[in-house]
Amino acid sequence: MSPITPQLFDFLSELSDNNRRDWFKSNRSRYDSEVLDPAVELVSQLVKPLAKLAPMLDASPKRHGGSVMRIYKDTRFSRDKTPYKTSVGISFRHEADGTIHAPGVYLHLDPLASFLGVGCWRPERPALAAIRSTIQEQPSVWKRIVTGKRFCEYFELAGDSLKTAPRGIPRDHPQIHDLRRIDFIGTAPLEISEICDPDFIANLQAQVRAAKPFMKFLCDALGVPY
Repeated sequence: MSPITPQLFDFLSELSDNNRRDWFKSNRSRYDSEVLDPAVELVSQLVKPLAKLAPMLDASPKRHGGSVMRIYKDTRFSRDKTPYKTSVGISFRHEADGTIHAPGVYLHLDPLASFLGVGCWRPERPALAAIRSTIQEQPSVWKRIVTGKRFCEYFELAGDSLKTAPRGIPRDHPQIHDLRRIDFIGTAPLEISEICDPDFIANLQAQVRAAKPFMKFLCDALGVPY
């Protein structure tokens, strides 16, 4: 059974309309029972499946400091000073590099647009260069993976790209569309009904399984196991 219920999304919608410390303090018990605890339980249910499907990804079912990301925003450098995120982020990070920039799986629960993401978001400069180099060296392998039936059944490539060719790469390079990318991620949109469905855990496993060739390509490019 999916531990996520419509109450999670109802709470996040209310938080969006009342993004203040006093409101959150008054509703903290609801956040714990309707949002945080179900999200931690979801991670807990994925520990064993991920150990088989993607053993290098860390599924940490903790209330603090685990796979479930903090609800509190870092507003130091943001014009938006509202204190709380209005979505839930669950990150399964690669054990070789525990940052959000390493190859990983990310589940985004949002009343407006939920999705499952796989791949590398904003890889650091050496990692970015390594991925681009591997695409240049193995263009047919890359194309076969990102246009493959299994991958495209769930995912489409997403993220940001440079407006022009990266330094040292010709503008007319056959793979220029992908070599301009600064994110190497695939996203699968999720409806609230899917997330709350009893088969959600099984469906997540199918999606992670379908992403394996994509994730392995990125990990191989970075010299880490998957």
